[in-house]
Amino acid sequence: MSNNNNNQFDGDLEKFVRGLFGEKKPKKNKISNIQDVKIEKGKKPVNLRQWGKSAILLTAIFAVLIIIVANIYVVKENEYKVVRQFGEVVRYEKEPGLHFKIPFIQSVTTLPKNLMTYDMTEEEINTLDKKRIIIDNYAVWHVTDPKALISNARSLVNAESRMEEFIYSVIRTELGQLNYDDIINDENSSRGSINDQVTQKVNELLTKDNYGIEVVDVRIRRTDLPEENEQSVYTRMISERESIAQKYLSEGDAEKRRIEAQTDRQVKELLATADKEASLIIAAGESEAAKVYNRAFSKDPEFYELYRTLESYKKTIGDDTVIILPSDSPYAQILSGSLD
Repeated sequence: MSNNNNNQFDGDLEKFVRGLFGEKKPKKNKISNIQDVKIEKGKKPVNLRQWGKSAILLTAIFAVLIIIVANIYVVKENEYKVVRQFGEVVRYEKEPGLHFKIPFIQSVTTLPKNLMTYDMTEEEINTLDKKRIIIDNYAVWHVTDPKALISNARSLVNAESRMEEFIYSVIRTELGQLNYDDIINDENSSRGSINDQVTQKVNELLTKDNYGIEVVDVRIRRTDLPEENEQSVYTRMISERESIAQKYLSEGDAEKRRIEAQTDRQVKELLATADKEASLIIAAGESEAAKVYNRAFSKDPEFYELYRTLESYKKTIGDDTVIILPSDSPYAQILSGSLD
């Protein structure tokens, strides 16, 4: 009885454990099962090692292509490409086209090849007579040797900074040899070739330090005065202009009087010459007229005598003239019409 109860208890316990954890089935070899299934379906087995090699090869090719494309650089017409290896310049390219650099070792820096304009900041300088003036100018420049620029100036910004220092140094020296009035006076200015002198001397300094750049032209854009000096200078300029205007007016008046005197003299000479010629012509005419009169009147002396008498009366008798004549005078008879 007890044994039956124990067997029943053991059976119930075994059912309980199976219900709790589930029945354990014997494990089978997965590879053998896969192979059995493949064989049963009539297909060839997959070679995983070959697929892995192909994937690695494709990945390597793709990586090499990416590296090649990433290390190809293009040189344009208006730029230089400077190739540096571990910070040192090994070469530079100036011809347009495609070029290649060594991956992970070399780097490429771009520099412009065309002309550039650099606007410099205003700066105050002292003239020869110890007066102050503000200068504002600009420079036109370009890169001539990219390797020298990178080696000595390190960057384009540093090259421009050195160029600006040289330009202001030379301008300060050149304008420091001129007086204040010579700089601001347009007519007496001595700045005719100052720009060319500054350009030449700045290029000499840049060549000496081998910065690889060249200044094409330096131009002084404008010269300003400090505010405290402007009014006094304007007053002086106004007085100078008034003095020049008065000088011109005086010269004009003198020239006017000279021209008038010369004209009056020429008019008097012309009138005198005309009067002389007219007198000669009148005299010649009167002489010729006298000859004609003499020839005409010599033919009838009595008519001439009458004509002369009438002429004398025409000159002596006017509108208010009163003449008393005897009745038996020939003239009275002529006037009365009784003369036969």
